[in-house]
Order: sequence, then C-alpha cells, then structure tokens
Amino acid sequence: MRSLLLALSSVLLAAGCTSFGHRVKDESGRAEPGTDAAIVRWALHPRAGVTWDLSARPAVPHSDHLAMSGRKVDMILEWGVDERGHFSATRVIRWPMLRTVPNDTHASLELRFPDSDEPNPSVDGRPLAPGRTARIDIDGTFRVVQDYAEGVSVSRTIFPSVASPIVVDYIELRNDSDTSREVTVPSWRDKSDTPEGVLGHYVVEQFVIGDQTRVLSPGESLHFAVVRAARLRDASPYFAEPEAELAARRRLIASVAEELILETPEPVLNRMFTMAKLRAVESIFSTRGGLMHGPGGYNKYLAAIWANDQAEYVNPFFPFLGSAVGNESAMNAFRHFARFVSADYRPIPSSIIAEGMDVWDGAGDRGDQAMIAYGATRFALASGHRAWAEELWPLIEWCLEYCRQHKTAKGVVASDTDELEGRFPAGKANLCTAVLYYDALLSASRLARCLGKGDAIVEGYRAEASDMRAAIRRYFEADVEGFATYRYYDGNTILRSWICIPLCAGMRERVDGTVRALCSPRLWMGNGLLTRAGEKTYWDRSTLYALRGVLFCGAVEQGMSKLIDYSRERLLGAHVPYAIEAFPEFNQSHLSAESGLYCRVFTEGLFGIVPTGLRRFGCTPRLPRGWSHMALRRIHAFGRVWDLEVSRVDGGIRVDISNAAGRRLYARTLPDGEPHLIDLRATD
Repeated sequence: MRSLLLALSSVLLAAGCTSFGHRVKDESGRAEPGTDAAIVRWALHPRAGVTWDLSARPAVPHSDHLAMSGRKVDMILEWGVDERGHFSATRVIRWPMLRTVPNDTHASLELRFPDSDEPNPSVDGRPLAPGRTARIDIDGTFRVVQDYAEGVSVSRTIFPSVASPIVVDYIELRNDSDTSREVTVPSWRDKSDTPEGVLGHYVVEQFVIGDQTRVLSPGESLHFAVVRAARLRDASPYFAEPEAELAARRRLIASVAEELILETPEPVLNRMFTMAKLRAVESIFSTRGGLMHGPGGYNKYLAAIWANDQAEYVNPFFPFLGSAVGNESAMNAFRHFARFVSADYRPIPSSIIAEGMDVWDGAGDRGDQAMIAYGATRFALASGHRAWAEELWPLIEWCLEYCRQHKTAKGVVASDTDELEGRFPAGKANLCTAVLYYDALLSASRLARCLGKGDAIVEGYRAEASDMRAAIRRYFEADVEGFATYRYYDGNTILRSWICIPLCAGMRERVDGTVRALCSPRLWMGNGLLTRAGEKTYWDRSTLYALRGVLFCGAVEQGMSKLIDYSRERLLGAHVPYAIEAFPEFNQSHLSAESGLYCRVFTEGLFGIVPTGLRRFGCTPRLPRGWSHMALRRIHAFGRVWDLEVSRVDGGIRVDISNAAGRRLYARTLPDGEPHLIDLRATD
C-alpha cells in the first residue's frame, strides 16, 4: 500500500469520485437521480435482501456504493460492473476510534483499498483473467459471483467484522469444469504506517488467510479470505478467523430480522423494513465515550452524536426493536448531552464528537434543545423503563425550560437555524423547532404523570402545549403557492418539505392543504420530496417525516402510494438498498439514522402508535384499501414483547395484541380512524 493513499483519500471523496453508471450528469457534474428508473436490475431475493441476476438483466455498465458498519469499523463499498461484465470494487474503510489530526468531526482514519491491491489466484499455473459477473446479492453482506473462462467460479462475500477493526472478503473458488484443476492462492501481506494520529502511529495491514495450492476435482471448492485491518502500532496484530467472522455477521443480520417483524401485502415494504432495521442498528461504535450511534456517510460522521440524527431521529425507534445495543447507545447519547446542562441555560452543543471528547456547535442553536426533549421523552415512554425515565427527566425538564425561555413575543421558539444548518433559510423561528417543542411538551406531561411529578407539573406542560399549538397556528399557518398549509418561517413564500412536521405531531387543522402540497409536483418527485420547491436538492429525512405524517393523519391512499414508490426506488432502483442522506450533497450517503426514520413511518405512521405512558399507548392503524390485514410482530416497546395485528372487519378496524407466549392481551373493533387506547399494565 502506498503511504500517499492517506492523503489522496479525502481529495478523491471531495471530488465526488463515485458515479452511478449510465446516469445523466447535471451541470455540476453530479449524478442526476432517477434518470435510469426504467432500467430493471434488482429483485427481491427469495430469502433475504435484494439480488441482481446479470444473466437475466445484464443492464451494464453500472456502479453504486453501499454502507456497512461494525462496532470498530465502517465501510463504504464502491463497486461496479463494466460493459464487459467485469466486476471491481474499492473499499473505503474508516476506523472511527483511530483518530487523526486535527481531532474534529471527520477525524476517523480512512483509506481506500481497490481490488487491484490483491494478488490473483492462478488456475493450472495461469493467473485468472477477469471473470464475468453472474449475480450480486446484498443482504447485510455484499456477495458477488463471477464465472471464469478457466471453468471455475468465484463467490466473494464482503463485510465488516461485528466486533473487530477489520473488513473481510471471504472467497470461495469452485471448480465448475468436468476435469481437475490445480488452484494456487498466493500468500500476501502488505503493511504500512500512517502519519502520527491522536493516539500515535497506526499500522494498516492487508493479508491473505488460506494461501494454498490444491488440485480441485470437478465440483470441489476451496476457501480463503483477504483481510484489511488497522491498529495502534504497539497493539497486537489481528489474526482473523474468516468463517467465524462471517458467522457472527450472519447472526447479527438474523437477530435483527427476527425482531420487530413487519407483515403487509407489499413484499417491497416488508423487505426494505428488514433492511432498514439492520442499517439503523449496525452503525453503533464502541468508543472511549461508550456506545455511540454514528450516521456514517462520506463526510465521516462517526464516533459522534447529533441532536437531530441520534436524539430526534433514531433513538425513539430503538425501544421498538428491542436492541440492547441500540437502547444503550440511546441512553449514552442522552447522558452526553446532559453533561452540558447549565444553570444559565447556555445551549447544548449540536454535536458531541471525537468519542465524546469534544463538541461541534458551528451552526449555533439549531433548535437542538427541542430535538433532545422530543427524542428523550418519546424514548423514555416507549422504553417502559422507569429507571431510564427518571435518569432522563432532569435533561428533559432543562431542555423544555430552555425552549420556554427562548419563546419570541409571538409565542414561538427562536433559534439561529434548523437541522439543515443554513443550507436553506430558516428565519429566526422555524416550524420544525416549534412543533418538536410542542410534541415534547405533550410527551413530558405524560411522562411526568407516570413518574409522579405532581399535578402542577403535568398540567403546566399541558397548558404550555396548548399555548404552543395556538402560537404555531397563528404564526405559521399560511397560504403558500396556493396551498392552505404552513410557511416554514416568517417571510417564507416558497413551499418547503418540512411543512410535513405538524402532521407527525397530530396537528390536523391543515391536513388537506398540506397533503396536497406535499404530493404536488412542486415538492414530490420520483425520489421523494424536494427540500424547497423549484430546487434539485432533497433530503430523505423530510421525505420520511412526510410519509409518516401523511399516514398518521389519515391520508392513507396518498401516503401509501408515495411510500411504495419511494421504497421501490430506494430498495430496487439505481442506488440500493437503504434510505439516503441527500442529493447532491455527499453522493447520497446511506446515513443510518434515516433508516430508523424509515422504520418509524410504520410504527408511528401506518400503525399509529403514540406513547402515552410507560405501559400505555394509543394505536390508530391506517389500513389501506385493498389490504385486509397487516401486523407488527415481536415489538419490544413499553416493557413487553408483543404482537400487533390489524384486520378489516364489518364495522371497522380490529386490533389484536398478544404477548410473546401467544396470550391475547387486547382485542377490539373500532371505527376506522378511531384510536385504540391500550394499557399493558392490565396484563401484568
């Protein structure tokens, strides 16, 4: 490996080195999304994930990139198949706990590892020439199968280790001919030092495990692996056991798939939900500051937390999945934010970076206190864990008081910007911050009741929520571009995607106009919502909030149509298989918190689950026309493991809830759109 790679890595990424195959370029040179939507490549794999059978759908050339993570390593796999069917890949590997200088948000050690680094196996004394790609499968690993003229096939499975700082290519070479073949896998080890980092010098290694020469009979196989690893120079070298590493990755994938199972008549929704669960939970890093969920992406948002990505987006999802690692990372994030509670109400930093050792607050107050209060109250209620709720209560109280103190003369909450950090105007007070504060007040009143904080606190938060709702209506309700919806800030006259957020909080006063605006060509395009009408920029986070809000507020057919379109594009389209951050920024990175938001489209939108207590919740399911049944199984929220089944019956919508042993806990039919109020305390 050349030492120059370290310096080149950031330059190549900044230049937008990854393309999207045949896709059209816009005037900036970036890939224009959606231009190859008519090309069919991907299908649902019969067992898991997605598959591209190149014998049936060649559709080449094509290139893409895929995020995968483990506790100590993160990777973006840049891969492609050229016009001759030849496969190549570059592993952009980052080690979040090997910090580089300066130790800022992006200071994870990062290197690029192309296939061309590897030695080439030989068959009957001749190195393998490039093979023809037969199939690619993505299911939490990346597997490519290639056929060679020498009568052999190679199956390569690429994945990050679950617990070790390595990425593994596990390779099976099989003799598909009708005669014996002598196969040689050469030995190989490449080792280099990096420039001095925060912890000293790091050693980066690539090596083969399983070098050998064997004669393979027809149908016989051999296995070997290529490992990429990094460590402190004085640390012990890592020796991988490839089969064990792959088995551990498979166990992680299976364990996530077996909890919080979505069942609908739409296979694409079910499959993308399964994939999104994995992406949401895999990107949690074992840092010096404890477990930290990291968004990932080309900008290396790793070993750090944000008030929006973690506190607001993904943490409220983890109790539903029941992931111990996810829940611990959520609590750890809130504990880090709580370190910055101050008597004089200085704002909490937007981001805590460098494994918890530093902060970033370059955008000022983005409404972060509202984000944290919203996420912490929803997480605490859904967890059903009283001790966690008690621990979080001081942080929640402080954040709510901060917001109250920053109300303007017109009753809404002032902030310097919003979660887009100045990319688009947000005024001095924006709709997102106001609605998040309103929602947090409602949740805080419910949590205060559960924790016995007294009627004065409970009623005080309820009254403040009522006042806030009225202020939101007075300040933000407006006709924008002919739609009776919301302006995003004072003076805003162009439709913005975040007009969706009142719907997620159950504010139905302007449902019709807002849904029409969101679904109109001014905002909705094939890839989701534009951030601002008339622009090209879109961020999946607002699209996913919108899908959730539209369904939650009862616009079921409009919401389901858009949800299916969106899911097909993300799971089976040009860039697969996860929700993305943004276009054109950062090349549509597979940021992991967006996958948590995708899952919340179902838990909170389609199934309409709203936490009302540590053991209580409302459930207003939205069963689309043409569906007779849907279910969520092995839900872990509210201190129980339970199944939720929804069916259409004469007279309304039936909800059945059963515990893990199959005992019925709740069964009732109500008119469509009427909330089911469920108290799991009665089942103790």
